[in-house]
Amino acid sequence: MLEQFLWVEKYRPKTVADTILPAELKNTFQTFVNNKNIPNLILSGSAGVGKTTIARAMLEELECDYVVINGSMNGNIDTLRNDILNFASSVSFSGGRKYVILDEADYLNANSTQPALRNFMEEFSKNCGFILTCNFKNRIIEPLHSRCSVVDFQISKKDMAKLAVQFLKRVEGILSAESVEYDRAVVAEVIQKHFPDWRRVLNELQRYSATGKIDSGILVNLEEESFKQLVILLKEKNFTGMRKWVDSTAVDQTTLYRKFYDTASTFMNPQGVAQLVLLLGKYQYQSAFVADPAINLTAFLTEVMMKCEFE
Repeated sequence: MLEQFLWVEKYRPKTVADTILPAELKNTFQTFVNNKNIPNLILSGSAGVGKTTIARAMLEELECDYVVINGSMNGNIDTLRNDILNFASSVSFSGGRKYVILDEADYLNANSTQPALRNFMEEFSKNCGFILTCNFKNRIIEPLHSRCSVVDFQISKKDMAKLAVQFLKRVEGILSAESVEYDRAVVAEVIQKHFPDWRRVLNELQRYSATGKIDSGILVNLEEESFKQLVILLKEKNFTGMRKWVDSTAVDQTTLYRKFYDTASTFMNPQGVAQLVLLLGKYQYQSAFVADPAINLTAFLTEVMMKCEFE
């Protein structure tokens, strides 16, 4: 059903050749397919860059049985054990090797769930391979690194423009196939804004296409919807969701701090606004000196989540 409705599923590449990746990366994955031998892998890179897509494309080309498990949603030990046991312990219908694609493996608990995963990999090594995707490979424990080949989805400046042009052509084909009018310059700006998060680009374009046309209004709409999503995550005290928002959103922190300052009264009570102003002063000052801005932003949002009262 999702494959019929969601563009990211409907138009997901089915082969390695059809993916949009740097040539060196594509050659690596094509070699795995040509040799009919896919090792245990850790695919590391930013959100939406194509890690899960390439994993699925390789396995579908080789007609392997596989299952996709989301580590951030189904990451407790019992759920993971049951999902993997039910799949890995049975014989493949095709008679070949089976595979578990574990998305967002870096969200698995490094002290409990990841060591358990290591044991699963050893227990089912004869008939089941594992492909882990992550945004940050340093959050994956060393025993898993030692059992996998690590592939970094790094895009050089030389490749950036080339890939953006390829994706623009792909998106134009999708919009034409879906009978959506569009302003080419606006589509190009959306791609540039979220590069290389192809998934987010398609999701945003599909959502806005309900208006009947992709025009400059989407650029304002994207900023507002993203901020509203963040406020909901903070109000619900959804730390994992908030951290994923920080990891996947290219945000100018000065602009974000100002957005909080200007709009806080619309979603916080007076006490919450007062506390927010104190936090803004603290973290905006710190942002000029910190080594890792993403950690500083996450710390700010965590304090907002825990200390400010929302309406």
